[in-house]
Parts: sequence; C-alpha cells; structure tokens
Amino acid sequence: MLYLTIAVLCSVAVSVLLKVLRHKGIDIRQTIVAGYPVAFLLTLVLLKPDVSAISTLGGAWGIIIALGILLPLVFIILGRAIATVGMVATDAAQRLSLIIPIIAAFLLFGEVLTGTRIFGLALGFLALGALVYRPQTSIDNTHSTATVAPRTNSSPNAFSKTPLWLFGVWAGYGVIDILFKQVAKQGAAFALTLFVSFGLAGLLLFIYLLITRVRWQGKALAAGLLLGALNMGNIYAYVRAHQVLSESPSIVFTGMNVGVITVATFIGVGVFKEHLNRINMLGIVLAISCVTVLFLA
Repeated sequence: MLYLTIAVLCSVAVSVLLKVLRHKGIDIRQTIVAGYPVAFLLTLVLLKPDVSAISTLGGAWGIIIALGILLPLVFIILGRAIATVGMVATDAAQRLSLIIPIIAAFLLFGEVLTGTRIFGLALGFLALGALVYRPQTSIDNTHSTATVAPRTNSSPNAFSKTPLWLFGVWAGYGVIDILFKQVAKQGAAFALTLFVSFGLAGLLLFIYLLITRVRWQGKALAAGLLLGALNMGNIYAYVRAHQVLSESPSIVFTGMNVGVITVATFIGVGVFKEHLNRINMLGIVLAISCVTVLFLA
C-alpha cells in the first residue's frame, strides 16, 4: 500500500504545484520543459528501459511522435484547467478519462460492451456534466466574491469557455492512454516507450519555446525539477504498486483513481478554498461511482 499511497500523493502534488505556479504568474510551459530531462533520466535509472531495442519500435514511431506532442500539450491544458476550474474538478476529469479507452475498445477494437459498462459510462458522462456545471451568477473559482465586477455581456462567453479546459484534460489523457496501450500491443516495452516519449516531448517543447523567443524564468525552470520528479514518482510508484499487488489489481486501480479524487477534494476545498456547488459535489460522487463500476465490469 506504500507505493499506492506515494502514487496518489505525487499525482495530487503535481496539480497543487501547477496551481501554485499559475497563481504566482510563472510560465508553466517553462516548468514543463525543465521537468522532462528529470523524468527522462529517472526513467532510465528506475525503469531501466532496453535502449538497444529502439530499432525494434518500427511502426510504433507514429504513436510515439503523437505522444511526444500530446504529453506536454496536455500538461499545459491541465495547468489552465486547474487555474480556471480548480484542482478538484480537474483531477476528477483526469481520472474519468478512463472511459475513453473503453469506448475506443468497443468502437475500434471490437470488444463487447456489457450492460454494466454502459451504466459505468453513463455515470462518467453525468459526472463530467456535473463537474463543469457553473451557475450563471457564479464566478471563476480562482477569485473571491470581493473581486467580482458587475456582470457584463461578455460574462456568458467567459463561462462557456471554462468547461473546454476540463474537456481538454479528459480527452487528452484518454487519448494518451489509448496510444500507450497500442504501443504496448505492438511489442514495445512500456519503459522504453516512456523513455523515448519523454525525450521527444521535452525536445519538441524546448524547440517551440525557442521559436517563440520566450523570456526564460529561473523560478519556472527550478520548479520544473520538482515537477519532473513528481511526475516520474507517480508513474514509478503506480507501476511498482501493480507489481507488489499483482494478485489484487482492483486495489491498485480503484485505490489510485478514487484516492486522487478524494485527496484532491480535501486539498482543493480545505487548503485552496475552492468553491463546489451541490451539482459539483454530486459530480465527485458520480466520478467515484463511475471508477468503481467500470472496474467491476
């Protein structure tokens, strides 16, 4: 259970770090690009990928390139979602991304969709709808009521854009999950795929920042060291939890997803004073129920 606990805490810590950095006005893109060399090296040390097998990846390179683009992009979207919607709803949406591979398995790969899975998927979509719900009279949860300006004609547009970041987190992590599973099916080891994808992601984002002539921030780059360690800590601990509890995968799967949602809720509401209306709270309950039902299916 130690590895599972570490995985949950590292996952939530990533969201906490991104929220703090955004609040301080630090360029999260720079933090992300600085984190990839750390994750790259830690993958090499901890997971020990067989680098000599790179030549055997073959057709998997197309998927790996897609991962190299999506991994930093989704991290950036994650930061924006946390800033606009809050870490509670964002972490729940990230966990609900598991329904995308299930839908893909049914639509693209011919797997049977059972009644229990249909029920779980329905719970997942209801949860997403409840998590993004914001009354028209409410405000962005990153601001206090004391800073509310009078409503203008542009307010509805601001609210209508808010759920898009949450949808981006949900869809992005779901697609990444599908890509990793497809690479694994082609015979590429998980550790090697992670190793190459991290290296490519960091390189592409670094080139992009150079092209845009970004003004480098020392604090952002320093924070990247912590972000890379937390990201890799989450992945490594999760893999180790599956190895240690190989006969009880239900504990790892449910514990990880439900654990992240629960801990993020306590920290988001208790520490950052994020506001959750009754519909949002229902969304948290539905998200936990969705994870449980989909595993039992």
